[in-house]
Amino acid sequence: MLPPTLAEILQTTYPLPPASLAQVLALAEPVELPKGTRLFRDDQLAQHVYVLQRGLARAYARRAEREVTFWFSAEGAVLASIRGYTQQALSYETIELLEDSSLFRLPMAGLQQLYHTDVHLANWGRVMVERVWLQTEQQLIARQFRTAAERYADLLQQSPHLLQRVALGHIASYLGITQVTLSRVRAQLKKAPASARG
Repeated sequence: MLPPTLAEILQTTYPLPPASLAQVLALAEPVELPKGTRLFRDDQLAQHVYVLQRGLARAYARRAEREVTFWFSAEGAVLASIRGYTQQALSYETIELLEDSSLFRLPMAGLQQLYHTDVHLANWGRVMVERVWLQTEQQLIARQFRTAAERYADLLQQSPHLLQRVALGHIASYLGITQVTLSRVRAQLKKAPASARG
């Protein structure tokens, strides 16, 4: 299966008329980056927004001596430091590629200019931030009100591909549990009858 085009990815966020879409496409620079590349760092001001055509990324922050993973993004995702994007301030998180990836790089300054002159693109930017806000809210609620086993079951149901593509340590961090707890949860789910899992 062919990876989605930039136009297809942008249109799934918010339908853009041809003239607006053409302006964004003109800003985009295709880039191929290796696994381990940090697109954004928690101590730097973000200058770009990336659109992930092929590959996988995660956002994390360091806390004491460990990394806390906030989210994973796969093909079709828009990758941005939301703090940098909305406030032009230093990022809270580091965003790192977990696989060799094909992306489109868009200059943040150019996007901001387009938002001031094109209402369709301004709406596209607003909808993108709303989606991030919703995902963040869902994750916070899950961490407060769902058990580790329920959070893992949710991940299995919503993003099963991550288990083949992401190190278990990153998954445990994302779920807010230790790797030992994750191993225990996985063993319990394997023992449980199928009717109890779903």
